[in-house]
Order: sequence, then C-alpha cells, then structure tokens
Amino acid sequence: MDHMPAPRRTLLVGFGKLGARLAPRLLAAGGEVFALRRGDGALPAGVTGVRGDLSAPLPSPLPEVDAVLVTLPPGEGPTAYRTALTHLGGALPCVPARTVFVSSTGVFEGTTAERPITERDEPVAESGRSAAIRDGERAAADLFDAVVVRPAGIYGPGREFLLRRVRAGEGVDHARRTNRIHESDLVRALDLMLRMDDPPALLHAVDRKPAPLGDVVRFLAAQLGVDVPPDSGSGVPSGLVHDGSLLLSLLGALEHPTYESGYADMISSSRIAP
Repeated sequence: MDHMPAPRRTLLVGFGKLGARLAPRLLAAGGEVFALRRGDGALPAGVTGVRGDLSAPLPSPLPEVDAVLVTLPPGEGPTAYRTALTHLGGALPCVPARTVFVSSTGVFEGTTAERPITERDEPVAESGRSAAIRDGERAAADLFDAVVVRPAGIYGPGREFLLRRVRAGEGVDHARRTNRIHESDLVRALDLMLRMDDPPALLHAVDRKPAPLGDVVRFLAAQLGVDVPPDSGSGVPSGLVHDGSLLLSLLGALEHPTYESGYADMISSSRIAP
C-alpha cells in the first residue's frame, strides 16, 4: 500500500474509532485530513475539524477534497442516510474523485442461503434498520458513485462487547453463524479503497474464519479462565457465512485472519488481561 499515494485532501464524514485510526495513516503519507462531525472533541494532531450536522443543509460550504470516507450511523428514519448524503453533496464544491461508504453485512439479514455470501449476492433487508442501511448504499452510489464496504462484527481495542458478555456469563446462541473483522484490518481496507486506482465497487470486510458463536465464546472463556457462557439458542443453526476472498486478494494478508488471533491479542493487552 505504501507505493499508492494517499488522496491529497480527504474528508472523514463522522469521526469515530475508524476515523481516528485512519487519519494518521493518511497524514503520514502526506495527505491533508478534514473531519466533519457534530461535536468539538479533540482530534489527532494534523486533522482539521469541521462542525456540521448533515440532518439539515450545512450553513457554509465544505472544503474541496479529493476523497470522502463516510462512517455515519444509520440515523432516524428509513431515508436518513439519503438525506445526510444529499446534504453532504450540496455542501461540497464538487463531487470527489473517490468516495467510500461504510455499510454493514446486516443488509443480508433476510437472506437464508446456506452457502457463503459473496459480493455478487443481492441483499435482502428485513428490518427497518437494515432497509435504511441498504438505502444508504444506493444513495452513496447514486450521488457519489461510491465504493461500498460492508464490515461484519467489528472488534478490537475499545470494542469489547463479546468479551464483557463472556466475563459476565451471559447466555449466547451457540449455533448462530458469525463473521467478524478486526478493526486494524478494516482500517487497512478502507485506506486501500481510498488509494486504489480502480477499486471494486463493493467489498465485504470479513476475516478468514467465520464460526458458530459457541466456538468463539468457548475460546474466549478458556483464554479468560471463566466458565463457558450458557447456550440461550434453540440449537438450530442461524445466521450467515460471508466469504472474504476478495478482501484477502486485495490486502494480501490480514493482521488478524482469525478470531483467535485478534482476541488473543486483545486479551494479552493490559486493558483486557484477566
């Protein structure tokens, strides 16, 4: 990736954990980084903050940029993404050469396929939230010709929900099929999508080891030295398996190709140590 230049000027729309980890990479490569967010909290050194709420038209224009990364939550209502992206487009001086929209594999929640799901499969949105995310994907493509990245089960430092559940002994559905991606590998993927000359229009960000949730919590319980959480499910397999072959072909290798690698690294850190 080092041989691919970073965008000259990048706007990060929404600035959470992903933006905070991506911004230093872009800055180190010589790029300029702006962060559009509703609040005024601290930003990494070198990042220029822009305050704005995309639920309404912005009162002043945004800086001209070469690339945009959108990491907004779904918001309220079925068209919240479309509204926000429309206001974003209205505030930008011109359409950026590259826009990346971070979505979710949750757009497949109504799918019942037993085989691994790839980027060629059409989403089946079931809930209002899933439908809203899917509409956001369409709006990003319509307005910005965006690259859409669908992560599954993001975990990493500061994303310790499952570890806390295992520690607390809370029941989980052991038979549910799960997919995940370590935050470090997702940030690498987003960085690559911003830099590539000809990126895929759609990318599923998942690691190399989808697994039943029971397998994952048994591993975590052993690492933490606690009892395995009880099975709260029916025993009937549910959920989907997502194929991460395209991501692997682009990145070459993952820093954490399996949940064992990623969670072991988290548990060994001072914050998560037993």
